[in-house]
Amino acid sequence: MSNRKRKHGIFAVNGDLVALSSNKEEVQKGCMPIGAALDMIFNQMRIGGNRPSTIESYEYIIKQFVDVCQINYVEDIGLEKLYHYLDVLNVKPATKLIRMKSIKAVLSKFYNNGWIKDRFWSNIQIKIDKEVKKGAKESDIYKLLQLIDQTTFIGFRDAVAIKLMYKTGIRIRTLGELRERHIDFEKLCMNLDGSTLKNLKFLKLPIDEELAEMLKMLINLNDGIRAHYGMDNKNVFITQNGLAMNTSKSSNCAISKQLNKYSKRFGLENINAHAIRRAYAKRLHDKGASIAIISKALGHSDLAVTTQYLDLDVEEVAKDLREFL
Repeated sequence: MSNRKRKHGIFAVNGDLVALSSNKEEVQKGCMPIGAALDMIFNQMRIGGNRPSTIESYEYIIKQFVDVCQINYVEDIGLEKLYHYLDVLNVKPATKLIRMKSIKAVLSKFYNNGWIKDRFWSNIQIKIDKEVKKGAKESDIYKLLQLIDQTTFIGFRDAVAIKLMYKTGIRIRTLGELRERHIDFEKLCMNLDGSTLKNLKFLKLPIDEELAEMLKMLINLNDGIRAHYGMDNKNVFITQNGLAMNTSKSSNCAISKQLNKYSKRFGLENINAHAIRRAYAKRLHDKGASIAIISKALGHSDLAVTTQYLDLDVEEVAKDLREFL
């Protein structure tokens, strides 16, 4: 057997362990090393076409769970370990819910591979009070665009980003993944392939002439900055040093940080990428777009998520429904 290390993600697994883990008799005895199991799971996810950012997120959360609960073998995982992990986490219930979903997803893959006999985690529920997040006010968005110093590269880049997010509703991470090839200036649209979107589906979004001209100007500025710093990328939104912004699984990119600074500097309470995206959805609805169309534009797979984005007033809903009586 080879002693070479196979390195995938956060675990380095000895070749002997991989061979051991693939032996059905040894697995039935309950001696599947957790590192070997996770290495195989993440390989399956890569082969299955899961996004690298999704795998990175799972790896981070599972590593934390394994470290906190001192888990060495798959058989060590049980309800007691899961509750202990949740108990020691010093985070908000909403964050616990997200992390528990990731752990459950990985445990489900363990179950599918036959390493765990029961779905003992199914009954673990984390109750949270759902906070309805408001969209940014259109007046605040345009006020911000007026206050930003667009005579600087960073100011102009941020203004283009804000206007693009408000006019198209794209996520901040998609913004960071946007390449020049995604923009069709002749037909005034963005052709977003699955690699840039959360749901991995192709999406075509229109842009207006004003936004197209701003994007052309930004691309010209980018060329000068990349040439100066010797950078080679085709990202539409880059840092002042010519670097791509999306360098990790975090959505807290340069523009996201800038929005936080602007919010504090100019006293605008609800200015962030997500609030701007919600404002886009509300603007479409106010102009008469159906929820189905809005859902498609946002790249949602569930209409329920879209209705949450819209945060419709009770009286507003009643007024709209009256038209169908």
